[in-house]
Amino acid sequence: MQDLKTYSVASPAPVRLEGRYVVVEPFVRAEHGQALWDGLGGDGANGEGGVNAALRFFPGDDFSGVEAFCDWLESANASGSLITHIFRSKADGAIVGMASLMRPDPKNGVVEVGSVAHGPAMKRSPLSTEAHYLLARHVFEDLGYRRYEWKCHNENEPSKVTALRYGFTFEGVFRQHIISKGRNRDTAWFSIIDGEWPVVKAGYEAWLAPENFDADGRQKKRLDDIRAELGTTA
Repeated sequence: MQDLKTYSVASPAPVRLEGRYVVVEPFVRAEHGQALWDGLGGDGANGEGGVNAALRFFPGDDFSGVEAFCDWLESANASGSLITHIFRSKADGAIVGMASLMRPDPKNGVVEVGSVAHGPAMKRSPLSTEAHYLLARHVFEDLGYRRYEWKCHNENEPSKVTALRYGFTFEGVFRQHIISKGRNRDTAWFSIIDGEWPVVKAGYEAWLAPENFDADGRQKKRLDDIRAELGTTA
């Protein structure tokens, strides 16, 4: 059993991370607020493609507009409950999504990635995969954390599929975990632990490599398949 008597890590802080396709930047309201709102769908409100549609499984009430959205983000970040980062496409500089490091527990080396929202521009592109690769690598390699969590509403099937694709392991469902938008929410829990990270990392890097995409930008190998192959040879 590993001796962890001297284990020590710092709390996460805002950070800038750059990949081949995307840049991860700390959220700054004056710089990112309107562009993030627009990148998530803008004033479509609850309609298909609007911001509140993108955030439909977030626990809080729907946002009335960009100011309410930014007020919430600023307040949550000021309180320390979120450390929000935006995702910027390197191709055109557009802000295309966000995610936050949440509920850091430095004593035990645990942190969650949450408040994840991907705008339409992230669909069917390497942007989201690389953004989450950069965050996970930062958590495990720069910060030295032992456990990286992903949690979502148990009815949020796309989020559960995404967590598994990114290499998280499903751990179970916390029944009646919280009340969300006036209704019960059961929460699905996933994690990656530090011992799994080398194979998960290698899978990300092999999938993101330029040679894994054809001339039309389509993947040649699925991330799940690459990781399965690596797992059998690790």
